[in-house]
Order: sequence, then structure tokens, then C-alpha cells
Amino acid sequence: MVTTHNLGFPRIGAKRELKFGLERYWKGEASRDELKALGAQLRQLNWASQKDLDLAPVGDFAFYDQVLDMSFTLGNLPARVQGFHGDALDNYFRVARGRSAESADAHAACCGGVAAGEMTKWFDTNYHYIVPEFTADTTFTLDASRYVEQLAEARAQGIKAKPVVIGPVTYLWLGKAKDDSDKLALLPRLLPAYVELLATLAAQGAEWVQIDEPVLVTELASAWREAFRTAYAAFAGGPAKLLLATYFGQLQENLPLVCELPVQGVHLDAVNARAEVEPLIAGLPADSVVSLGVINGRNIWKTDLNGVLDWLVPVAAQLGERLWIAPSCSLLHVPVDLDSERKLDPEVKPWLAFALQKLDELKVLAVALREGRIAAQTALYANRDAIEARRASPRVHNPAVKEAVARLTADMGRRQHAYAQRAARQAALLKLPAFPTTTIGSFPQTAEIRQARSQYKAGTLDEAGYQAAMRAEIGRSVREQEALGLDVLVHGEAERNDMVEYFGEQLEGYVFSQFGWVQSYGSRCVKPPILFGDISRPQAMTVEWIKYAQSLTDKPMKGMLTGPVTILNWSFVRDDQPRADSCRQLALAIRAEVLDLERAGISVIQIDEAALREGLPLRRAQWSEYLGWAVESFRITANGVRDETQIHTHMCYSEFNDIIQAIADMDADVITIETSRSDMELLDAFDDFKYPNEIGPGVYDIHSPNIPTQEHIVQLMRKAAERVPAERLWVNPDCGLKTRQWAEVVPALTNMVAAARTLRGEAR
Repeated sequence: MVTTHNLGFPRIGAKRELKFGLERYWKGEASRDELKALGAQLRQLNWASQKDLDLAPVGDFAFYDQVLDMSFTLGNLPARVQGFHGDALDNYFRVARGRSAESADAHAACCGGVAAGEMTKWFDTNYHYIVPEFTADTTFTLDASRYVEQLAEARAQGIKAKPVVIGPVTYLWLGKAKDDSDKLALLPRLLPAYVELLATLAAQGAEWVQIDEPVLVTELASAWREAFRTAYAAFAGGPAKLLLATYFGQLQENLPLVCELPVQGVHLDAVNARAEVEPLIAGLPADSVVSLGVINGRNIWKTDLNGVLDWLVPVAAQLGERLWIAPSCSLLHVPVDLDSERKLDPEVKPWLAFALQKLDELKVLAVALREGRIAAQTALYANRDAIEARRASPRVHNPAVKEAVARLTADMGRRQHAYAQRAARQAALLKLPAFPTTTIGSFPQTAEIRQARSQYKAGTLDEAGYQAAMRAEIGRSVREQEALGLDVLVHGEAERNDMVEYFGEQLEGYVFSQFGWVQSYGSRCVKPPILFGDISRPQAMTVEWIKYAQSLTDKPMKGMLTGPVTILNWSFVRDDQPRADSCRQLALAIRAEVLDLERAGISVIQIDEAALREGLPLRRAQWSEYLGWAVESFRITANGVRDETQIHTHMCYSEFNDIIQAIADMDADVITIETSRSDMELLDAFDDFKYPNEIGPGVYDIHSPNIPTQEHIVQLMRKAAERVPAERLWVNPDCGLKTRQWAEVVPALTNMVAAARTLRGEAR
């Protein structure tokens, strides 16, 4: 009566096997064949986990990024990597990170590295994709080999496969024109490659193809809406049945458009768009498949299965075999297996579901729909008990925290004086040169740091030994920065496992997993803390580390904090109260830390809000509400300090043009942003908007092993000075240096400091 399927599965492996395999390959410690064998092994494990589904996804696996995979499938390679010899995988990694493996690049024409592709956030998630690049001359040539190979693998494993393809309109929408051309003008050239791909998939035995068009949950201009009609008219009557997949939000005004497209089925995110289920059913042809995403693919809380069945049973009776059920989106955004957790808080653990447990939830729903609730009674009772236990837990609600939020006033979000007055007092105190240099916060997490942390957690290194090890690493970072000649130093964050988890571990209202990793990009994985209750700060979290670092130098030392919006957006957030309420709780906790740092004599404090933009609702009509409480939360955090205390914030991989006023409203004294991969294009926002405060446009792409030259940095900063007055410019990397090696960091920062000196000479 009902078909079960999945839109995508985590590809990193339950123990981050992909991460470690990639890093071995890039270092030249593993062969290309070994890496490819690992990919095949992970795909087999993923399909084995989904063998009970009626349809399992194929093509959702990627060595780095699914959008980059689609670019290579379509033959859309940047000109700078075309013509290089070697395996296609080498070019793939050159686009992803600027170079491939050491052994591959040693003999390649691009042995010095090439510019990596621009990277930005996948809709409103913390996943990063490599931005497709277009010009007026872009052409497309299909290479379906990865689909053909993976379909053969799945078939050999007895899997009923459903290939997953990023749709043509979303693919164009995700990309960037590198000239003044219109991306949509490429649609007639792009569609033949898609038609050929769909025919190839059908010839390989695929009855259904999942074609992802998440852009349909955004507001679309008429030209983009018409592009959907054009594209899907070209697919009409093709050999494969198409399941048009939308997720992350509501269709709203695009729902009638979706209903008129000539596809055989539509997937709706029923977690976010529950109210659209009935209108979608009413609008689709009577023989269309309706796939409903009934399990949250973005968060880790157990689904209220009984509550879902209350509304889903009548839908199943209405649709019969036309009903498919699935998670709301790809499970890429959640960890693999809750059962691997042995140390997770025993009260909270039963409230959770990771990817494998979400598939189990799907199976329970399917049994209840096919055979009646009595057939799934045991599982449904257990689910009900877990849901009720969470609602009733006294650990979730703290009246004192709620009272503190209720006492918030507008004055708590205001600095004593305007920026101009503050800047003069800060300049007198800090005495910085023109084009001051700094870094974003972290320095390499060396083997020694990781070993000390591992031993400390295992109990084989005591508190005193751990403190000594971390102080030694902080001392190294300070010495290196002084030798380099940086102007504002950082302590290097040796003691921090992650910029969010570190703070969550010291706040009430959070619990933590051991193996709850999710992919951020490539080999970069994060382990989001789990925000389950009201938030408070029992004690200072960073002050002693920063005070120690400041004691080692006469130069200004930045206190390094993660801001409330970023902590919120990079956590698995409770779903039983508005996100704004949780953010204000975080703001009060981090504000207390800011004030403690100032009292400890720290005159520069950076409050990172790297995730401010990714929290934007997908629809612009809802932006002002979000930006209102997000900016308010930052200001509550930052603005209790004296005028002399300089507040920095950092944002990475964000387009700023459309939220530049909100960024200015944050009123940080200095903002640092990512600009190197975009060749300073992100500063276009400052052409028409006169940003009032200081800004550090990143000039060192820390997500690539390539080392920027002094000349390149000078060139980037000259471009920046065309938009922002030189006296308000800082020179800094794009982001923290945690993932790089000292052998890369030292020469890159040497060039950066030399570039700043050149710029100062030019400014005289």
C-alpha cells in the first residue's frame, strides 16, 4: 500500500572512514585505487543499511561534494583545470581544494596548484558545496560513468536503485556566472545533457529517477519559473519515471507550478510543509505518486510516530499505492548511528534518532500503514514513552533562565557611543599600524594537541598534564606570531575541539555525542552539540586561557568566542520552543563571558558569527524577523563593554549584498569575511553601501593547501581598497587555520605580513 524510500544517506561512514581515506590519499599515503575501493566499500555499507527500503538512492555518494559531482557529470569543468593529464579524480580534487594528491600533483602541469572552486552553503544548512562556474561560452558534455558504475554496484548487491540527480534549474541557480552572462541562457545547452543522462539511467535499469529541485522552496522570479516549464517539457515522455524532490521548506506560490510539471511523482517536505499535503494531492494528476517526507532529515530528535500516523493514515487511505514515505530530505545532515554512542547522557539518548534510527522509524510507519497500528504496537508504545519523557523532563526547563531573558532591555544591545568615537579611543589604546594584520583565531591542531586531548579524555593524562600540554601549544602559537610580525595575536585555540562544541560542553542545556559526526565539506566533519534545554553559563569558559596567552606578549591578544547565532545554527537545536528564545539564552551566556574577558584586561574580543547568513529563512519574506532576533542576540552579547574594547566578528562563505544593512546593524568594530575564493567579488556589496566600520577581507584561502603569494595578496587588497577606505582595512586569512599544517601556515602568513608592509609603503 505504501512505498518506502530515502533521498540520500551520510557518505562519511560511521567512523569517518571517508575523511581519513581522503586525507591519506591527499598526503600521498594511499593510492587512487585504494581511495576508489574505499568509496565502493562505503556505498555497499550504505546500501546494506537501506536494503529493507523499497527504493534506495544511488548517486548520492560523493568523494567531496554532490554539486561538484554534478558539474563533472555534465562536463562543466573550469577552464583552469581543463587539459591536465591524469585521472579525472585528480581534476576533481583540483577544483575542490586547489590540488589533488601529492603524488598526483608532483608530475602534473598544475604542480603549483590552481585556484579552488568557490564554496558556499547548501541552502540553509551547514553543508558547503563547490559553486558551479559559468560563462557565456560554457558547454555541457555528459559523462554518466559514475552513475553507470554505481548502478551496476547496487544491482550486484540486489538493491532496487533510484538514481539521485540535481535538477537542471537548481543546478543553474546554484552556480555563478564568471562574466556578465545570464545563467538561464545556458538552459537550452544544458537540457540535452540531462535528456541523455535520463535515457542512460533508464537503459541501465532505473525505473525511477529522483530529480532534486530544492530551489522550488524559494521565491522565484518569473524567468526561473518559466525555466521549470521549459526544462520539464523537454523530459516529458522520456523512458524514466521522474520523482521531483523538494525539501527544506514550503512550496507556497510554487505549488501550482509543481503540480503542472510533467513528472510522475513529487516529494514534499511534510515536516516543514505539512499544511501543503492536501493542496498538493488535490493539484496533482490522479495517477501521480505523492512522496511525503515524514521524518525530519535535518535534526536528531525522535519523530512522534503516533502523531504522524494520526494525520498520515487518512492520507494513505486516500492515495493507496500512490503514497510514498521518506525522510524530509537527504540524511546527509545527521550522524550515522545512535547505537554507537556509549557515553551519551542516558536520559537524553532515548529522545534521539540518527540516520539508521530514522530509517527504522520509517519502517515502523510503513508497517502501521500496511498492516494497522496493532502490528507496530510495541514500537509505537516505546516511541510514545520516549516522546512523553522528553516533554516531562525537569532538565529541559529552567525558570531562572527564562526570567533572565524576560528582563532583557534594548539598552543591553547598545554600545556607549557611536563607532567614530569608539574607534578613536581604540586607536589610542591599541596603537596599530595601517593595514593591521591578524588571524581568525585557530592555529593547526597538531598531532601533539590531538594526542594530549585523547589521553586526557581517556584518563591517562591528568588535569595538570593536560593544562601544561595546552599551555605549551599556546606558547608556540604566540612565539610563531611574534616571529611573523602579526599585529593582533590569538592564542591558537589548542584547547578547543570545535568552535561550537567547546562552548556547548561548558553550558547547561547541552549534551554531547562521541560519534555524531556530519560532513561540512570534503573531509571536514563537525560534531554538533545537542541543545536539549534552557541554557546558562555556570562559570567562565575561556578567560584563563586568554589571560595566559596575553601574559606571553606585549601585543594585543584577542579573546576568541563563538557568537550565539552560530552556536545555535551549528547545534542540533531543540524543537520545542522558538529558535529565537534559545538564541537569546545563548546571548546572555556569551555576554557574561565577554564581560569577564574585559575585566581580565583583554582589549580585543572576537565574537564569531560565521553562521549568521545560513540561518536565513529560504524565503525573503521571513528574513526581517530572523535578522531582527539574530542581530539583537549578537548585540546583547557584544555591547556591554567599554568604548576602548574593540569588538570583532567573523563571517565565512556568505553573500553579503542582500543583508549588508543587518551586518552594519551588528555594529561590530571590525568584521572579517571570506573573499579570496571569490577574488573579492563578495565586496561588491560595499560599492553602493558605505559600510561604516572596519573590515578585513580574507586574502588567504585556508580551505586549500595552496600558499598565496605576496603579490597575490597585495592585488586582492588593492581591489578591496577600491570599495573600502584603506584606513579601515585589515589584512587576515579567510578563516581559522585549524585544518592546515604549520608548514603551510608559516609561509602563507609570512607573505601576508609582507603584503601588509607593501601596502603601508604605498599608502604613505
